Amino acid sequence: MSAAHLPADLHHRTAFVTGGTGGMGRVITTALAMAGAHVVTTSRDHDRGQALRRRIAQEIGADRVEVLTGDLASRADLHRLAAEFTARHDHLHLLVNNAGAHYRERLLTADGVEAHLAVNHLAGFTLTHLLEGHLLAARNARVVNVVSATMSDARPVPLFGRPRPVPLDLSAVTDARDINPADGYAPFAAYARAKLLATICGYEFAERWHDAGVTVNAVHPGIVSTGIIDDVVPAALAPFRSLIHRRLLTPEQGAEAALRLATSPGLAGVTGRYYVRDRETRSPDISYDAATRAAAWKLSLAWADAVV
Repeated sequence: MSAAHLPADLHHRTAFVTGGTGGMGRVITTALAMAGAHVVTTSRDHDRGQALRRRIAQEIGADRVEVLTGDLASRADLHRLAAEFTARHDHLHLLVNNAGAHYRERLLTADGVEAHLAVNHLAGFTLTHLLEGHLLAARNARVVNVVSATMSDARPVPLFGRPRPVPLDLSAVTDARDINPADGYAPFAAYARAKLLATICGYEFAERWHDAGVTVNAVHPGIVSTGIIDDVVPAALAPFRSLIHRRLLTPEQGAEAALRLATSPGLAGVTGRYYVRDRETRSPDISYDAATRAAAWKLSLAWADAVV
């Protein structure tokens, strides 16, 4: 599904795409704008964001992209971004929580949250929660969470043996800042756990909005050639990075899966699902556990609603 061939006319629709200056984010933002949507996207760097806006305007022949500057790892910035959006727009028809990041070592944000959790889960959760009123006002709105199949197999190099789903035990966790602790920390597992939590809370949003006309689905776009791959590849394989990248999906190919969920008429009303590219798939067993879902929701909501 290329940018020029989306199966929907998105004129008079407003979309919000996080991480628009990244590889897949740029493709998704361009495609939605080309189809007629007014697209709001985010960038940590103001100049880079404005360069993206100008580039897309030149490419599609229309100025339909609006860039909000902020750090998705910052709770204060997330609240500010949501406030800026709601001050300018009455409805939100499409939210694509696309932004993601992988870090080689354990980092804490200014809020004291492990960085994988902050960017890959809490950012999308918080924006979805804060923009609820605008999603409900749009009727038939869609939320697409870009996640990762690493939650079903958290081995950095899954060449031999059986898949190893990332462990998740929230029974003794009382604060989101205690997720992905320093004890036993493994970067790839921390990344996978954050994506698993994004999927779990997406299911909860879907259930809560089932009768409200807002759908929420998660998608693993495939293994896409992005900067995350450079961080994940073991040091021993560093000399082969260029070869590895050539064997991966391009950002354009990866974006197809998210764009399908976002725009396909055939998926209208479909909610609470997880897809690996275009195939509906079962996420890890723990994602369907009622107690785990309730705990994940409570922890995420408490963090998102905290006074900033």
